[in-house]
Amino acid sequence: QVQLVESGGGSVQAGGSLRLSCAFFGYSVGNIYIGWFRQAPGKEREGVAAIYTGGISTYYDDSVKGRFTISQDNAKNTVYLQMESLRPEDSAMYYCASNWWAPSTRDRPLSGMSYRYWGQGTQVTVSS
Repeated sequence: QVQLVESGGGSVQAGGSLRLSCAFFGYSVGNIYIGWFRQAPGKEREGVAAIYTGGISTYYDDSVKGRFTISQDNAKNTVYLQMESLRPEDSAMYYCASNWWAPSTRDRPLSGMSYRYWGQGTQVTVSS
């Protein structure tokens, strides 16, 4: 049974930092993609960052490059999203998602349609 659980969201001032965690169960860290997505009220879901644990490949949306870092902890079966220099426009519900390796996920790692399993989300609010 595959399960993902996000944590680490909260409220922060602009310019601050947060670290989101995605703990996953049901498969190992070495053979999956994990993606981080966000959705703000009235806006479409957008991919933020992704990691392929089999090759430690990472991917970032242009809006967060240089500010966000995705990483993994094999021992804890957890993927992290370290967010720095947060902006009000980063405010959203953040979700992690996972899937086994597939050509579609390899080709579009920041597309929500590339993922099968989703967590329930963690809220991030950045105030100006």
